[in-house]
Amino acid sequence: MTKSNPNKIKAFAPATVANVACGFDVLGFAIHGLGDYVTASYSEEPGLRITSISGEEGKLPKEVEKNTAGLAVLSMLKELDEEREFGIDLEIEKKMPLGSGLGSSAASSAAAVFAVNELLGKPFSRHDLLPFAVEGELAASGTAHADNVAAALIGGFILVKTHQPPDVISLNTPDKLHCTIIHPEIEIQTKNSRKILRKQVALQKAVTQWANLGSLIAGLYTNDYDLIGRSLHDEIIEPVRAVLIPGFSEMQEAALHHGALGCSISGSGPSLFALSKSRDEAEEIGKAMGTVLKSIGLEYNLHISKINTEGASVV
Repeated sequence: MTKSNPNKIKAFAPATVANVACGFDVLGFAIHGLGDYVTASYSEEPGLRITSISGEEGKLPKEVEKNTAGLAVLSMLKELDEEREFGIDLEIEKKMPLGSGLGSSAASSAAAVFAVNELLGKPFSRHDLLPFAVEGELAASGTAHADNVAAALIGGFILVKTHQPPDVISLNTPDKLHCTIIHPEIEIQTKNSRKILRKQVALQKAVTQWANLGSLIAGLYTNDYDLIGRSLHDEIIEPVRAVLIPGFSEMQEAALHHGALGCSISGSGPSLFALSKSRDEAEEIGKAMGTVLKSIGLEYNLHISKINTEGASVV
């Protein structure tokens, strides 16, 4: 597979951290290394098909209407509204676990629409692909939210002003920021973790959350790492979801003790993320968090990354 083959395009979309502590459903950022691949190719048989899914065999449906990547591409082809004598086949390669809190479904959706868009000669801009990728999230979480898919498509830090239609703002990414991600080997489904959230929030907690969100964005734009650290606090979602993650409080405390600017749940969990100012700090933070999980007998995966400002790409 090469970029020069016009009949077959392979795209990669990165894993993402959503919510970023104080930004439930509106903040996200992309990381390096983890993500999904989707190969789109022409077929003589009309229609859209998913011909293979590797990495999570048997866990994901090949039916186009039930698969995040399939739904996203269907939405895109419907918008083009063109008669075609050819079909499109999709091959999905999952390179991160389901239910990890790292935007697994979003990465598939983003990679799929990006690959098909390239295959068809780029009828849409990168930002124009967002509404289609968001449609894919319906299959995963039951709601069409844009925080993960926007970060996967665009890269860097993003702010979602509205989800339907997606109105997404790219934010500044301070160069020193590194991310430590620890994934305990348990699975939490987004649909289930959303069900336990409270429908009402105390006014004072809401005010504090708004202040944290605003100051975090200010810290990103001014490269003020101290302000970023003081802003990475979640008053509303984290206290509810933390009970689903064994060792959460101890891991958070260990991360902060070893220099993390902040530490919270990535997406709906069970992964945790911690931000720091160097790779050395990020690695020490990861070791400290891993020690907590070892002490309670839980296996885990650890990943260190700078912020991925590229987003989806052809490989």
